[in-house]
Amino acid sequence: MTRRDSFSGWRYWALAALLGAVVAVAGGWIAGNRTRDTLVAGARTNAQLRAALLDSEIARFRLLPLALGDDRDVAATLAGAPPRALNEKLESLARTTGAAAIYVIGADGRTRAASNWRTPQSFVGSDYRFRRYFREASTRGEASQFALGTVSRHSGLYLARRPPTNGVIVVKLEFDAIETAWRRAGGDTYVEDPAGLVLVASDPGLRFAVARPILPAVLAALRREAALPESSAPVLLPPARGDLIEARVATSQPGWTLALRRAVGPAVAAAQRTAGLAGLMAVLALALLLWGLRQRATQRQRRTSELEVAVAERTAELRREIEERAALEARAADLREGLRQANRLATLGQVTASVAHETAQPVAAIRTYAETSVQLLEHGATDMVRGNLETIRRLSDRIGAVTAQLRGFSRRQPGEVRPLPLAEVLDGALLILKEQLRNVRLERPTIGGHLLVMGGRVRLEQVFVNLLQNASEALAGRADPTITIRTTLADGLVWVRIQDNGPGIAPDIAARLFTPFATSRSNGLGLGLVIASDIMTELGGSLRWLPDEGGACFELELRQA
Repeated sequence: MTRRDSFSGWRYWALAALLGAVVAVAGGWIAGNRTRDTLVAGARTNAQLRAALLDSEIARFRLLPLALGDDRDVAATLAGAPPRALNEKLESLARTTGAAAIYVIGADGRTRAASNWRTPQSFVGSDYRFRRYFREASTRGEASQFALGTVSRHSGLYLARRPPTNGVIVVKLEFDAIETAWRRAGGDTYVEDPAGLVLVASDPGLRFAVARPILPAVLAALRREAALPESSAPVLLPPARGDLIEARVATSQPGWTLALRRAVGPAVAAAQRTAGLAGLMAVLALALLLWGLRQRATQRQRRTSELEVAVAERTAELRREIEERAALEARAADLREGLRQANRLATLGQVTASVAHETAQPVAAIRTYAETSVQLLEHGATDMVRGNLETIRRLSDRIGAVTAQLRGFSRRQPGEVRPLPLAEVLDGALLILKEQLRNVRLERPTIGGHLLVMGGRVRLEQVFVNLLQNASEALAGRADPTITIRTTLADGLVWVRIQDNGPGIAPDIAARLFTPFATSRSNGLGLGLVIASDIMTELGGSLRWLPDEGGACFELELRQA
């Protein structure tokens, strides 16, 4: 190598190093920004998931006071009866649902019964007139308040509701399990009220801190309302800036906001280092490749005279290889297109399988009627041909109804209360339970399309699905499983009876059949019949159990349109 070549090589590698440094800095900057944006989006999604967990927990416990409002033991205790039965019921319900405490307060503010009645910290006899949730629930019917327990000294959300017999039913919800789940998921998660006071936090040290400056008078009022010690100094959370990102999401609890904070500095720095090093190595590798090509070209030029024959032979060989490779690539392209076509046909077959199964019999019938009509036309039997054509039209409508049901199976939405063909609603429910009822003998009446009832299609279908599914599950293991459906019309009303030949309703369940959590199945929630009864009430009808019939028999009452 000459001195000129050595100087040229030094300049080449110096330029390559400078270009590599520029690419490394630019790549690191871009990668850092993208990583930060990804982490911000991830934190937003994670915050929404954590808020959904909190909302579902609050919604689950909000149903307890509502379910207990019509309880006979609650009404009896508020009327002055001994509270032992209600104490035991609240104790069992708190243990089952995981509620921190469930208690019933009389109209005078004193607790009549509580789930912790056996413990030294029992609420029975305590006066809660000073609590805001008691006063608001007594006047408005419903209230909620986050506060520190005066007896347990543990904070929680108090959900209160006034029953029909006056008094107040209270459920206390503590968030220890949710805070632990947030802590395991990483980052700092906390929930603040409208004033900025932290109520729930994955870090216990942040509980009752302030997310932003609060006036001393406002802070003192919040502490008094939540029964916090006045002497504890508030902790002011630092603002989210720099390497600390924050995602904020509103929750279903009025005024509550969930915030998730994460430190992104290490992740951004690691992404910058990785991208910068990758960019530098890529530039150096490219420079090395170009340098090698340059050196190879130089050597090739030096040996041109000796290798002309070899180069010509090698060129011809390469041309043949290129032609063979082109042919192979064309063949591969044909095979890929064939695979794509087969995949499209397989997908089309999966989509049309259900429709073909449901329409095979109507199509066969249409063909038979058409062939018969040709013969009848030859004999001049036009009236019979007209009847066949009418039958073909009905079969075509049936095919359209089947495809419409299959197409709309997963996207139906509840609608308004309006006249509905009862037969279509029942057919829709039987279509949903088709597989489950495959081995059950179904006896149903012939219901004409003229029989219209007032209802919402999806909600009425839900009632039928619930009753038919309960019946099918009760028939498990029977040699002759049978479900009978009967309809009766009178005075503008339609009654539909659904009866099975199963073991019937157990006496201990029958006494509280339409109350929440009443079920004889180990995996049941005991809410299906309650929901079905509520739906029928909303539709202007009713649902009742007929105990004198064999097996289990339920009767729906609907308004005829």
